[in-house]
Amino acid sequence: MKKIDMVEAPPHYAQLPIQPRVFIIRNDLGYAEGNVIKYVCRWRAKGGTEDLKKARQYIDYLLEEVGEDG
Repeated sequence: MKKIDMVEAPPHYAQLPIQPRVFIIRNDLGYAEGNVIKYVCRWRAKGGTEDLKKARQYIDYLLEEVGEDG
């Protein structure tokens, strides 16, 4: 039986042409931005609406940091 590599190729990202971690690193995104990308990319295959709520929380953190009129 083939072992699943949860770091390099987690199954909840299998349908994506680029892994979120690669996208985040190549675009030099910060922690909060990276988490938004991560949770939005995986919500259908892993965490459901809970992942969307997590993404929204990180967006709220960003809005607090820059001010809503940013």
